[in-house]
Amino acid sequence: MITQEEQQKIIDRFGNGPNDTGTPEVQIAIFTKRIEHLTEHLEDHPNDNSTRRGLLDLVGKRRRLLNYLQENEIERYRTIRDELELRK
Repeated sequence: MITQEEQQKIIDRFGNGPNDTGTPEVQIAIFTKRIEHLTEHLEDHPNDNSTRRGLLDLVGKRRRLLNYLQENEIERYRTIRDELELRK
């Protein structure tokens, strides 16, 4: 899990205000941080299938949000993709 401080840093960087957790950019950034953490966990524990399932769910949620931005707000999509260094 990500700490409260890490989450607040993400909100400050990508959000429109201190309590903005609903914009796609903030959600994508938080999902990315959680995905990185779960990926590290699975490198140490390769047989943890419940964590692998959770990881796949997060990747799917992030992909859907990225697709939404790509279809509706292409500039915001490009910005978040470049800042988080995500590949398409």
